[in-house]
Amino acid sequence: MQTINPDNYQQQLDEKLTELHATFRDIPLPEKIEVYPSEPLHFRMRAEFRIWHENGRAHFAMNEPGQKTPYIITEFPIGSVLINRLMTSLTKEINASSILSRRLFSVEFLTTLSGDALITLLYHRKLDDEWQSAAEALQQRLGVAIIGRSRKQKITLGRDYVLEKLHVDNKYYQYQQIEGGFTQPNAGINQNMLAWSLDKTSDCGGDLLELYCGNGNFTCVLAQNFNRVLATEISKISVRSATTNLYNNKIDNVIIVRMSSEDFCQALDGVRPFRRLQHIDLDSYSFSTLFLDPPRAGLDDLTLQLAMKFDNILYISCNPLTLRENLKVIGNSHRIEHFAVFDQFPYTHHLECGVLLKKASL
Repeated sequence: MQTINPDNYQQQLDEKLTELHATFRDIPLPEKIEVYPSEPLHFRMRAEFRIWHENGRAHFAMNEPGQKTPYIITEFPIGSVLINRLMTSLTKEINASSILSRRLFSVEFLTTLSGDALITLLYHRKLDDEWQSAAEALQQRLGVAIIGRSRKQKITLGRDYVLEKLHVDNKYYQYQQIEGGFTQPNAGINQNMLAWSLDKTSDCGGDLLELYCGNGNFTCVLAQNFNRVLATEISKISVRSATTNLYNNKIDNVIIVRMSSEDFCQALDGVRPFRRLQHIDLDSYSFSTLFLDPPRAGLDDLTLQLAMKFDNILYISCNPLTLRENLKVIGNSHRIEHFAVFDQFPYTHHLECGVLLKKASL
């Protein structure tokens, strides 16, 4: 089991930064790399736990890699204060009710800086009216939203999302975060990433193309720096949330298209037409900037070739190794103006990076 000691936080961050410099030793980075440390405790807004049944009681548990028998979790210091409070309350409630505990195998928590919370209970049995009545009473006692899931079954008691408020550059942004959709786990670091991205694109002008926009996390903040924004996202859940978030934040210069980055690259290059783009005049856009926040695998070859056509590239990466490989290619046409490190996952080897690149000829 990993030991969390906030006294060692700076040391582990320094070790990750040393490794990062070694990873990028063959990439010409700016002299100054901006570093954004995390809060050492209670930084994680979402968590998933296994439920371990032993001696007639249910416990939160996790598995060590390669071990079948889990270890019991009584506290979760990297989880939000709200997650820890709900863990204590939920343990008591589950163990006091055979209806809630029977064949329960997992629990997911989704919380926010603004104090909202959603709990998903996952079962190896069909959920019936008796379970729903017990879960509704539980929801009222805990004061949070509850969802029940089993195979081919989802019971939503009220709502399947939380509402988050993020503070960026003296302004609040409201986000609907749906259960099952992707959200940044470290909300404090997310605010840092948003503020950094807003600042670094403040003089880009023109129009923005955003690939992998998710629920509009960056879109809502960056839209103010550009005349128009065209954003793509393949997930239906994320597109719905992004549309809601744009509306709630009174942003009217963004169009979202549900399609993959690969397909959009083909459309932009005129390789073939797409019905989902029939109502959009791509030629009317004056794209100055491309924003990318891809999966851990990084950019595919088509997207890499597209990126090299833009004057400005803002790249947020959750995997320094694939970022390095992508920068080797993009470096043929662009120079790195700014490089930042965001410690999204303290006490792990992971680091989130932000890069702003400009065409070498500019």
